[in-house]
Amino acid sequence: MCVDDVEWEQLDWGSTGWVVRPQNVADASKMCVLDVKLDIGKGHDFHTHPNQEEIILVRSGTVEQWIGRERKFLTAGDSAFIPMGQVHASFVPTDAREPVRLFVVLGPSFGPNGYEAVDCSTEEPWASLRPT
Repeated sequence: MCVDDVEWEQLDWGSTGWVVRPQNVADASKMCVLDVKLDIGKGHDFHTHPNQEEIILVRSGTVEQWIGRERKFLTAGDSAFIPMGQVHASFVPTDAREPVRLFVVLGPSFGPNGYEAVDCSTEEPWASLRPT
C-alpha cells in the first residue's frame, strides 16, 4: 500500500488515516491499522474496544496515555498495549510543542470498518478522572 492510498478522516481531536481495514484491503480479517494524528490540547477521550486488542506506538510527540485509571506520558518509540474491553484514552498536553503521531494496530478486525469504539467519556469514573 502506498501512502497516497491511505484514506484520511478528519475528527474533532485530529485525524485518522485508514491504512488497513476491510474496505481498502479485502483480505484484512485479522487486523485494522491506523495512522493517527492528535492535535495539541486534544485527544481521543475515554473509550473501549469490546472486541479488539490494541497496540499504540508513538511515532512523534508526547502523549498522555490512560489505560484504565493509570496515566503515563509516552514519547517517540514508546508503546502501550490495551487489552480487549479495557477503557483507555490518549491526550496531547496543551503545552506540547507538536501534535502527536501514532501507529495503531487493532485485532481482530471487527465489523464493516474493521474498528469498533464505544465512548465512555461521560460515564464515571472516566468523566471526572482526568484533571482539567
